[in-house]
Formats: sequence, C-alpha cells, structure tokens
Amino acid sequence: MMDARIATAGVGVGGGAGTCAAGGFVWDVLLWRRGRADVSACLLAATVSSWLLFYGGLVRGYTLLSLASSVLLLLLTVLFLWAKAARLLNRPQPPVPELRVPQQAVDDAAALLRSALDAALDAFRDIALGRDSLLFYRAFLCLWSVSIVGSLTDFPTACYATGIVAALTIPALYHRHQECIRTYMSFAYMNLRMYEMVYERLSMKCFLRIRDWVMELLKDP
Repeated sequence: MMDARIATAGVGVGGGAGTCAAGGFVWDVLLWRRGRADVSACLLAATVSSWLLFYGGLVRGYTLLSLASSVLLLLLTVLFLWAKAARLLNRPQPPVPELRVPQQAVDDAAALLRSALDAALDAFRDIALGRDSLLFYRAFLCLWSVSIVGSLTDFPTACYATGIVAALTIPALYHRHQECIRTYMSFAYMNLRMYEMVYERLSMKCFLRIRDWVMELLKDP
C-alpha cells in the first residue's frame, strides 16, 4: 500500500517511469529489501560511525564539515601541483574524469521532491480545515516527538538520529510489524475519537449554559 501511494504520486507529478524508479529505489533502501539491504546497512553504519567519530568524542578538534573541507583542499592541491608539474616535465595529466550530472537524474529528483512537498501541503490543508482527525493526531504525535528529541539533543545529533537513523530503521520496522502497529493505532484512534466526542458534548453543554445565562441577564431589567 505504501509503495503504491509513492508510485502513484510519482506518476501523477513526473509523468514518467523514471520518477517511479527513483521512488522505488529510495523505498527499497528504506525498507531493506530487493537486494538493497547492503546499501541500507552501509548507510546506517556510515552514519553511526561518523557520529561517533565527530560528535561522540572519538575525534577531538574536527567536525564533519571541517574534515570534508580539509580532505577536499588537500585533494585539489595535490591535483593542481600534479597538473603543473606534468606540463613542465611533459608527463601525462592526472586522470581526472569529466563529471556531469545527468539531466534525467535531476528531473527525477525534482519530481520526487515536488510530489513529497505536494503531499505535505495537502496534508497541512486537510489538517487546517479539520477534514482528517487521524492525520491531525499523527502529525501532532510526530511534531511532539521531534520537539522532545530537539530539546534533549543538539542539532547535529538530532539530524543524525531523526533524519538518517530513524529513516533507515522506522520504515523497515513499520513494514515488518505493520499489522500489530495498525491494531494499536486503531485502538488509540477509537479512544481519541471517544474523548473528542465527550469534549464536544461538554463544550456544547457549556456553551448552551453560558448562552442561557447571558439571555437571562439580558431579560432582567
């Protein structure tokens, strides 16, 4: 069901098979399936290792940005000096390939991003207009969880934990145990609906009492 919604959204926005392929690859990585489990494992291991190195206290004085800048600076310096020396000594130039970003990859990424933004804006509109109570409860729970995590950690750790590690673990766990999770979510939704109905009745009773009290005050001379 989740894959069908992503594929449909990709076709509706991008209008081609490239968007579906890109979205399918992303969801295969996130769900650890169809031969993409090694990619998912490498991404998760690299994320945890980089956090332990730069933010866990294993490497002092360096951050991910500073290390990447230093490595890139060293690489450019070595290649520049190599090219200059090769011209003076009539030696071969450094084997630097001509790199280009494929236009199709850019179009697919833009279409996928647009479909995700459209889905988020549609969800925001449905919540703001009170059309979907279950969607509101889900958004409330997600934002509340992000707020708690953000208050307990700093921004890099929150990005690592919620942005990458959670993206590589929570969808896979949900896909594997979705029946059990849906059962508990349905039970919680029924309880929330019951509390919502009770709140609406109490609110209506209070409103009626206040209205009657105001009307009595207006009738008195």
